[in-house]
Amino acid sequence: MNGVTRTYLVVMDDSGEARAALRFAARRAAKTGGRLEVLALIASQDFVQWGGVQAAIEEEQQLRIEAEVAAALGELPGTEGLRPGAIMIRAGEPAAIVRDLLGEREDIAALVLGTAPSGDPGPLVAAFTGSDSGKLPCPVMLIPGGLSDERLEALS
Repeated sequence: MNGVTRTYLVVMDDSGEARAALRFAARRAAKTGGRLEVLALIASQDFVQWGGVQAAIEEEQQLRIEAEVAAALGELPGTEGLRPGAIMIRAGEPAAIVRDLLGEREDIAALVLGTAPSGDPGPLVAAFTGSDSGKLPCPVMLIPGGLSDERLEALS
């Protein structure tokens, strides 16, 4: 990765733990001179005639994620001027989408995932810390969803 800017890839959804992962990744990117990229995953529609609906869902998701990212970055000291290099919306099977994206991109320094404060860690965390963990081309950073903003700041 010589000469390549570090990219921290965050997978976003509506959960609090995704927000924690975004905040951590943004701080790491700002502190290391890296980039932040966001991947939002949505369910794909099964029927071709629903193509217009799929496009509307993706557009709505894009606007929502952009607003959420802008709000989170606006609250973080030390991230002034940091903007995501990309906000990507993908439909389909989440683990396969992430795996494919990581396989295509040598600049991704880490996959940053939030973990639930209690209970099931979530399907992506389970997938990428289980049998797939040794097959990934980058580290996986797991950010506990229950961390306070102060603790996230100290750790990042």
